[in-house]
Amino acid sequence: MINKIAMALLAIAGFSHTANAVEVIAYSPPFEANKQATKIHYQPLDTASKPWKLCAVYPHLKDSYWLSVNYGMVEHAKKLGVELKVLEAGGYPNLDKQQSQLVDCRKWQADAIILGTVDSLAYENMLTQLTEDIPVFATINYLDTTDQDSHDNVIARVGIDWYEMGHLTGQFLAKRHPKGSGMVNVALLPGPQKRGGTKPVVQGFYDATKDSDIKIVTTLWADHSKELQRNLIQQLLASEQHFDYIVGGAVAAEVAISELRTKHLSGETQILSTYLSHGVYRGLLRGKILFAPTDKMAQQAMLSVDQAVRYLEGKPLNKDLAPILALLTPASLDSDAIAESLSPAEFRPVFHVEAP
Repeated sequence: MINKIAMALLAIAGFSHTANAVEVIAYSPPFEANKQATKIHYQPLDTASKPWKLCAVYPHLKDSYWLSVNYGMVEHAKKLGVELKVLEAGGYPNLDKQQSQLVDCRKWQADAIILGTVDSLAYENMLTQLTEDIPVFATINYLDTTDQDSHDNVIARVGIDWYEMGHLTGQFLAKRHPKGSGMVNVALLPGPQKRGGTKPVVQGFYDATKDSDIKIVTTLWADHSKELQRNLIQQLLASEQHFDYIVGGAVAAEVAISELRTKHLSGETQILSTYLSHGVYRGLLRGKILFAPTDKMAQQAMLSVDQAVRYLEGKPLNKDLAPILALLTPASLDSDAIAESLSPAEFRPVFHVEAP
């Protein structure tokens, strides 16, 4: 089984080197609440006309989700022949640090900034102050652009509605336990309470399960770190309450596997993840995790780099893009979706890509 996992992850390595178009969602008009979604075949660039300087800012690199974002950006930057500088804030609570990193990008004289924000409202009426006239490209996490300052500075974005990730997870569980089938208890561990996409995930999950026999007994919040999530899982398992399911972010799901095994509860409590990671993928392969949607983070990262270069070179630009979500179970592991999601097993964070 371990060899199977390793081979599957290694096979991912060639994803960004293909010149083939990828099927994605394009929204029009971009950024608008009433925008319409259209499936398109998006053709990534093969090369850049000059070694543009791109500065990418992430919330953190604590888990393999953002590691896979890093991979997607690094590989496409190498392919295009542009320079890429990567900064990470160290966690969703670190807004001040991320703001200072935007200033660092400006001082580095970046041609464009790719921003994975720690908070959707973090930069209201602030981007000009931090980035001056450098174009900003929002990636992965939703960045509100309703204020004039953000509207003027954010050129394009790539990202999904995290409500949908929670809704799909809840929908999967609700189909297993429709109303009248017998109540089951769920513990929900979505991640940090005030940052990232966790609140939409929770709302989506609640909405999808409200007319089923799913009882959400408790919701526990903490940043996406193994130590903090492990503390929450141990707190759950030390209580008198029985849980049929633990539903959480990828870090919580990964930790839950080992904690349930230690307590000899693997057969009593099942695990669902609200997004994909390497550990969640291994859990799906081994039948330890029941379900996870993927928003194809490596593909999203590639698209963000491509958007930035297209804008800098005055080429046609889709300003509002999203991947097509894929639903994964132990019995249904789409190899293309995995390849568009995860970095290879041997990949390690890269903070600087030199232009050739």
